[in-house]
Amino acid sequence: MNNTAAPAPVSLGEAFKYWLKLGFISFGGPAGQISMMHQELVEKRRWISEHRYLHALNYCMLLPGPEAIQLAIYISWLMHGVRGAVVAGVLFFLPAFFLLSLLAAIYLAFGDVPLVAGIFYGIKPAVVAVVLFAAWRIGSKALKNEILWGMAALAFIGIFFFHIAFPWIVLAAGILGAIGGKIAPDKFKSGGGHGASNKEYGPAIIDDDTPTPAHAKFSWSKLVLKLIAFVLIWLAAMFAISGDQTLTQMGTFFTKAAFLTIGGAYAVLPYVYQGGVEHYNWLTGPQMMDGLALGETTPGPLIMVVTWVGYLGGVAKGVFSNPIAAGVAGAAAATFFTFLPSFLFILAGGPLVEATRNEIKFTAPLTGITAAVVGVIINLAVFFAWHTFWPKGTEAAPFSGSFEWLPVVVAIAAFIALWKYKADIMKVIAACAVVGLLWTFVLKMLAGA
Repeated sequence: MNNTAAPAPVSLGEAFKYWLKLGFISFGGPAGQISMMHQELVEKRRWISEHRYLHALNYCMLLPGPEAIQLAIYISWLMHGVRGAVVAGVLFFLPAFFLLSLLAAIYLAFGDVPLVAGIFYGIKPAVVAVVLFAAWRIGSKALKNEILWGMAALAFIGIFFFHIAFPWIVLAAGILGAIGGKIAPDKFKSGGGHGASNKEYGPAIIDDDTPTPAHAKFSWSKLVLKLIAFVLIWLAAMFAISGDQTLTQMGTFFTKAAFLTIGGAYAVLPYVYQGGVEHYNWLTGPQMMDGLALGETTPGPLIMVVTWVGYLGGVAKGVFSNPIAAGVAGAAAATFFTFLPSFLFILAGGPLVEATRNEIKFTAPLTGITAAVVGVIINLAVFFAWHTFWPKGTEAAPFSGSFEWLPVVVAIAAFIALWKYKADIMKVIAACAVVGLLWTFVLKMLAGA
């Protein structure tokens, strides 16, 4: 590229437009969302350098909760402070909150939404392509040598063949990275070395050498104040819903879920299923699976399935006499308490992360984790592909039922569009949705003939 000067500083108003857009187009789960942000913020807009982006991503991968939204909060906080963090975080999940609440209302009212089902039939193979493309993009940047490639392969083997839980893979990768940073530091330098991002994309607003802004510098007094503010906000929210037992249970349960699960949405889902279905009876098992399908194919992080759980739980337990009011109240409680800790993790922990950016003893474990995450993303792509191409397959009989050939064609076409032709992800997803919708109507016509 011929970009020799950094872009002009971006105002919070300009950034607001991007974060709002991202909230509406953030399909593909965490891998797809991380890929989208890399493409826009590192490559096109150059708001942040590759090195700084990967350093933030590595930290977010260590945290409980949804890593993609935490990455958005981190970048926006680095650029615009607490206001930026709130704007990016809220806009990341707000469109999905409204959409899933609407779909939950339709689901309970009509039980069947063939129009939506047809759209999702086309979107699912697009998600497979987006996740594979994300693995390729992140892997090509982060896996700089044979050791990191080997760690990615081991992570894939561990999670795919031996079903090792994601937190254990992260822990092992971090330990290996720490050891590697001592015995082979050149192999574990993050970001490809000094100035690496400049060479490919040009200078960024927050570049490799850009000093940490004043609001992002660590101090014990700021840390204590942020912790106190978080506790007060949480207590105020719990007091606001204390009049209803179900909402109070949701506040407590989803706060625990946010803190106790490391590894993103797929780590928290079994916990949410156990609590929501088996313990509190907010919804049934089939309803949970339907919500998961919607969560996978609507914008926002996959953990937005908690909005679905909260909505159906609010209606099932009669939080209010009006079912829509009851559903929205449950959805709002589940969503608020799930995402509130993500803001704490970034606003409180971000300054510590910025302070350790150039120290190999801190960055080497994170580099190791990034390598492992590439393997985990590939596993996610395989998981999506299996459930898309063999929708009736089970773990015991993975290839049972009919093989769906059209999703394979759609997935291949979508990947080629993304990889070879650098097509916009949203346009690819929209085109795939149209294909799915048309195919559904064709099948209906043939069935009725």
